[in-house]
Amino acid sequence: MRTKTDTYSGWGRAISATGEIARPERQAHVSGHQPAIGNRRSYGDAALNDAGQVVDMTRLDRILGFDDANGELHGEAGGPLGKLAEIFAPKGWLLTVMPGTGFATVGGAIAMEVHGKNHHVHGSFGQHVTEITLKQGGQIVKAYPGEVLFKATMGGLGQTGVVLSAKLQMMACKGDIMMVTERRMPDWATFIEHLNKSDATYTVGWIDATATGEALGRGILEEAETAGGLVPKSKPSKTVPFNAPAWALSSPIVKSFNAMYYKRVPAKGRTVVKPIDAFFFPLDKIHDWNKLYGKRGFHQFQCVVPLKQVDALKGILRVIATSGRASPLAVLKRMGTGRAGHLSFPMEGYTLAVDFPNKPGVERLMAELESATRTAGGRLYFAKDALSSAEQVAEMYPELGEWRDTVNTVDPDGHLETNLTRRLGLRNAK
Repeated sequence: MRTKTDTYSGWGRAISATGEIARPERQAHVSGHQPAIGNRRSYGDAALNDAGQVVDMTRLDRILGFDDANGELHGEAGGPLGKLAEIFAPKGWLLTVMPGTGFATVGGAIAMEVHGKNHHVHGSFGQHVTEITLKQGGQIVKAYPGEVLFKATMGGLGQTGVVLSAKLQMMACKGDIMMVTERRMPDWATFIEHLNKSDATYTVGWIDATATGEALGRGILEEAETAGGLVPKSKPSKTVPFNAPAWALSSPIVKSFNAMYYKRVPAKGRTVVKPIDAFFFPLDKIHDWNKLYGKRGFHQFQCVVPLKQVDALKGILRVIATSGRASPLAVLKRMGTGRAGHLSFPMEGYTLAVDFPNKPGVERLMAELESATRTAGGRLYFAKDALSSAEQVAEMYPELGEWRDTVNTVDPDGHLETNLTRRLGLRNAK
């Protein structure tokens, strides 16, 4: 199989790698000896293999079968989740769990065990996967729920083999539009109260990560359900054509933008109708939006802490708000208990995600936030991480040893290791 040497990065663009990239068009062309990548929507170094080879799976995006009686979909690993939503929502079926971007692929969603705005109701992506087909070296194997291999694969960072395809259990939906109720939340306590008592299937909060004092934690809560009817006209896609200058996301500009964004929702709230993609994937219409952070890129901090540690999370937000480094992109969600893998991110509690331009001092800030997360008994999300340490992460994932045993058995020579697994020493014997 031909390869091309190129330099590539994750979505955050703060870290890059140079190596050989293969782009097979058929499953038979996948060797199983190189780590797989998709559309590289992980922000850090999870999809990087510097000075090594990777296999780009995005041409393997075929729908292999669909049972319209029970909603089980069989698709190749390179298929984007947004395209599956576009095809099947008008037919009354929706992926049970969808992350914040439709460009995430089936294989990537499995490798990161993604979650969505309905985690508190329907759990994580892997809980709705009924079969995984893997290429381990020259051997094709299948993994099923309940098996050790399945648990090691879900959220397993692609270390148990190259995902060729998977069967996904979709859920019936009313149509391909969303009824969305938006309300202002004036402070942290009000936000948490409404997240806890919401009975909506989908909930997500935008947080003004620059607000301090009594306004700390203010933002907008969105609650939504699928609906049928006339689909609103989608806005045309836009593209960020060049890297933004450093001042574009300076603290005064971000504060001003956040103040205006908060007031875009009337004080009494409102209910709006949105196309499915506009609700689930709000930034996908802005192609290359990561260029807004400039050529140095950005980092995202995303943690989850247990329910009883909500005050600790408030403290984390206070550190962020007073740092003057946050971007307008900050999200708060309530999570349930669902997780399917040894290294799956979710736990019952609250997750906070905040972007930071890659500027001097951000590494110290991230280290402080990561330590606070560990102290609170929380976790960091591998799909977003680029800076954490092996010591921090080992305490956050108590099933790491079980995962390591399985991975080192199926890939004893470490062919599938990536920059992230090496940086964090995830496969090293302890």
